[in-house]
Amino acid sequence: MYRRAAGKRKTPTQITTLRRPDGTLTADIKETLKLMLEYFTPDDNELEDNDHHKHIRAQTEYPPNAQDDRDFTIDEIRNIIEGMDSRKAPGEDGITGEIYKHNFNIFPKSITAMYNECLLRQGVFPKRWKIEKIIPILQPGKENSEEASKYRPISLINIGGKVLEKAIINRINHHVHSTDYLNHNQY
Repeated sequence: MYRRAAGKRKTPTQITTLRRPDGTLTADIKETLKLMLEYFTPDDNELEDNDHHKHIRAQTEYPPNAQDDRDFTIDEIRNIIEGMDSRKAPGEDGITGEIYKHNFNIFPKSITAMYNECLLRQGVFPKRWKIEKIIPILQPGKENSEEASKYRPISLINIGGKVLEKAIINRINHHVHSTDYLNHNQY
C-alpha cells in the first residue's frame, strides 16, 4: 500500500521483439527469450581459450586432496543467515530468508553440517542451489531499442546458495586481507 501511495508501483517488464546479430527481428516470445539467453549466457568453450585463459584455468584447479580449510562454525553460518535481508525476493525454490532464519534457529547444527559437507568434505556446490530465476529488467532510456542489451538481467538464487556463496566470500576476504595478498591499488 505504501508503494502505491508513494507512486512507486512496479510495472511488469514487457518482453518485446529484438534484433538478431544478422539484422532480422525475432518473430515471437520464444525466439526473443532464446536470443536473450544466448546474449546473456555466452558459451564457455575451452577450445577457444588463448594461452592466458589456459593459464588462469590451470591456476584455479583445486587439488583433490587439499585439506587446508577448517569447518564452518555455527556462529559463522548464523551471522551470515541473520545478516541477510528477509525481504529479498526468493529464488526458484520459493524459500524466503525469513523461513530460512526460522529453520536455522530450530536446526543450527544440521544446517551448519550441511554446508561443511557441501564444500569441505564433498567439494561441491549443489546443483539445486545453482538454479536461478532470471528476471529481465528494462534499462531506463532504452525502451525503444531493438537490441538485447536494452535489458539487464537479475538472477534470483535460492537462499541456500546465497548463504554458501557468502560463507565462501567471507573466507576468501579473510584470507586475502590477513595474508596481505590484496594489491593496495585494489578497491
